[in-house]
Amino acid sequence: MAQDSGTLDDDEVSDVASDASGEISDSDNVIIVSGFRQSLNAAISAKREAVGQVDVIVAEDIAKFPDTNLAESLQRIPGVAIERDAGEGRQITVRGLGGQFTRVRVNGMETIATSVDGASFNRDRAFDFNVFASELFNSIVVNKTASAALDEGSLGAVIDLNTGDPLAYGAGLKLVGSAQGRYNDLNDDIAPRLAGLLAWSNADETFGISASAAWTKYETPELGNNSVRWANDATFRSVDGVDCAANAADPGCVEVRDAFHPRIPRYGLVNHDRERLGATAAIQFRPTDRTDIQFNALYSNFKENRDEYWGEVLLRSNEDEIDLSNYVIDGDNNVISADLENAWIRNERYHRESETDFYQISGTIEQAFSDNFSASLLAGFSKSDATIPVETTIIFDDRDGTYSYDYTDMKFPVLAFGTDVTNPGNFQLAEFRDRPSSVENKFKTIALDLDWEPTSGLRLSGGPFYRQFDYFTQSARRDSQYCSAFTCAAGAYGAPVTGDLSELFELGDAGQPAGNTNSWVVPNLDAAVAFLDLYNIPAVTREGDVRSVEEKVTGGYFQTDFEIDHGLRVTGNFGVRYARTEQSSQGFNNGQYVTVERNYDDFLPALNLNVFPSDDVVLRGAIARVITRPTLGSLTPGGSVDEFNFVISTGNPFIEPYRAWNYDLSAEWYFAPGAILSLAGFIKEVESFPVGNSLQVTYAQSGLPTSLLTSGTPAYDAVVNGTDPNREFQFRTTTNGEGATIKGVELGLNLPFSAFASGALANFGVLGNVTYVDSQQEIEFEDQIFETTFSGVSKYSANGTVYYDDGRISIRMSGAYRSGYNTGSSGNGNFLEGYTSSFNLDAAIRYKVTDSVELTLDGNNLTDDYRYRWTDDNARRNYENNHFGRIIMAGVRFEY
Repeated sequence: MAQDSGTLDDDEVSDVASDASGEISDSDNVIIVSGFRQSLNAAISAKREAVGQVDVIVAEDIAKFPDTNLAESLQRIPGVAIERDAGEGRQITVRGLGGQFTRVRVNGMETIATSVDGASFNRDRAFDFNVFASELFNSIVVNKTASAALDEGSLGAVIDLNTGDPLAYGAGLKLVGSAQGRYNDLNDDIAPRLAGLLAWSNADETFGISASAAWTKYETPELGNNSVRWANDATFRSVDGVDCAANAADPGCVEVRDAFHPRIPRYGLVNHDRERLGATAAIQFRPTDRTDIQFNALYSNFKENRDEYWGEVLLRSNEDEIDLSNYVIDGDNNVISADLENAWIRNERYHRESETDFYQISGTIEQAFSDNFSASLLAGFSKSDATIPVETTIIFDDRDGTYSYDYTDMKFPVLAFGTDVTNPGNFQLAEFRDRPSSVENKFKTIALDLDWEPTSGLRLSGGPFYRQFDYFTQSARRDSQYCSAFTCAAGAYGAPVTGDLSELFELGDAGQPAGNTNSWVVPNLDAAVAFLDLYNIPAVTREGDVRSVEEKVTGGYFQTDFEIDHGLRVTGNFGVRYARTEQSSQGFNNGQYVTVERNYDDFLPALNLNVFPSDDVVLRGAIARVITRPTLGSLTPGGSVDEFNFVISTGNPFIEPYRAWNYDLSAEWYFAPGAILSLAGFIKEVESFPVGNSLQVTYAQSGLPTSLLTSGTPAYDAVVNGTDPNREFQFRTTTNGEGATIKGVELGLNLPFSAFASGALANFGVLGNVTYVDSQQEIEFEDQIFETTFSGVSKYSANGTVYYDDGRISIRMSGAYRSGYNTGSSGNGNFLEGYTSSFNLDAAIRYKVTDSVELTLDGNNLTDDYRYRWTDDNARRNYENNHFGRIIMAGVRFEY
């Protein structure tokens, strides 16, 4: 097995899978192991032979876990946790570091796949795994330690996704297909999921082709409540009948002003209508044992229509028009319940259409010139286009309503309207928005690897590489208040709402308690768009909405791999990688489209050492210098304005990369065939860590033009109309911060009961892992320094699976736990925001009717776990709480 870089390529994983297809019993009789157990054996064998700390998932693991995408497959690996979007895995965290710090390679080539989450595009370097169906890939390799030969750019891990080699399927024709029906019990949606593989190789196995495809279309409901954060320092018009403007020192007015209240309390539905299509194709030519030529193509299309239906009250920026009474303030300084008069009732309909197209073409030529000298050339191109052609919001307002809220139960508040919100005549069409946008990522790669083995047990490798990465984003707006775009009647703030412009929304099961209002009118999207002729209104591109980054990386590496076996077997590698980064950032700054250029150099030494005290024990150690380049969206000059929350965000092209020293130590005990007990410890000493910084400035002091402001927004009224020209904005940017340390341990176990039992009991097994991460960083908040964990880091995560597999029937139950974590800075006086702990329970049953036909039954999110998001790390105020329903998938899989 090749060990030049500490990684495993697809051929090596396939070889290991073949080697693992059998086990030797105590009586030396061969026991044939197939199916799920075979895949586990293959993964363990691959891990054992790797030079670095590596975890592997092979085809049976991916295809036979009930996973909708690759992120959910990856969470089975020690040290890996996932972040979910619409109940589905999207990005991963490895050993305490989020997707920004993880590099992903598809068929050996680094790339980025970008999709859209609840708020916006992914504009950093994180890879969105929900773009791909898990069926397209036959192996995943997670490299947790660095080597000189491994692509730089990761503080966390380098993940290799492999679509499979055509010649690995053997001579002749191979056909595999699967079909499933997907049912969600929250919306009773039944949806299809199809996948297939076709491969052919000639009799000599010198030429092969393969193609695969996977398609699914389904709807996922997201039902729950949302506060859009809590805010303080806002004066209500009156408190318990006292005019607060005339009686500013009144105790009630003061304590309500200083306490926190929900900004936009609401229940509603977010419906995700998703379609995922993926396809791969490969050609492989191996004319001799010394020549291997392969071309790979990968395409993925991910579409989502996101539809939101909200019944809410807009306290934000309207407190001075609202009368508040019968309030209660709790121990966390929250106005936990209150009655409101003259409340600004807002019923909102949101519709977004998004699409991600991902393309990749790559080719490799491997040539052995002699028994001890070879070369490998890799070249490829990838492109990820994420577009939002439609992002529309239509708003009905009733600005003198009656309302009460009660957040005594933070997760499930009582939100009750005193005004009839089912009557369209009580509303006016007050505001509309549409914000088309796009993000484009391109990757070009070429790399040459030379490999020379001058003597047995010694291998020298090295070679140059070049990568170019291009990032471009733009957006436009056609936003307005109705009366700013059209003529309104005297005293009106919008167009009268009729039955034709509206529809009645029924909430359904959002976990709401008794006394909650569960139905209200919302805009009829098609009718309202037609009434406004919305999409024929010119979309205006603003200066801060056009930004780009070009990044070129050139360099090379040299590495020495060795193996010594003089009574004690020792393997490893050491070397150094050099990378020169040339960065060019473009964006608007003070009305001018500017280009900012910079470059920097990094020398990255790495050492991996493995000691085999016995055949069953491996001790591993690793030291490496690593980097992660800054978030793309933070590198562009210029700024954008949140006109409702008075926040200005700007980039900084001079942010330094994240640089760190990684230290890893692990012990692995292969105590029985197919079994492993492992313990790993790691320390990441991050020397530089870009941090968010903010200060209070007026809009004039920001230097940004007023053309960035949209008519009808609170910021426009304050700055342009002059209602509050000295209103301060929170000015946010990213600066170079101090270093920090992440440390932790991973414990993993794979125990087939065949290690100690016989008969039917030998068909059972368990596998699982537990990870503990200790991370600390300093954050400035309101002129004070606080210590907190890294963004996206859970202190504890765990996964466990219990399985039975006798070759004909296979049953598995899998649980994934993740403790709570923060997601970074918040706003409106709240310190951080984040999520509480989560637990997902999945199950899978497989039954082989014949050697070629298999029936499948999968269950996801069987506990229908709610996702609770909080704002403010101390008070844990409700940001949102929602659930997504249980998913059952039944189908058939065949193989020819």
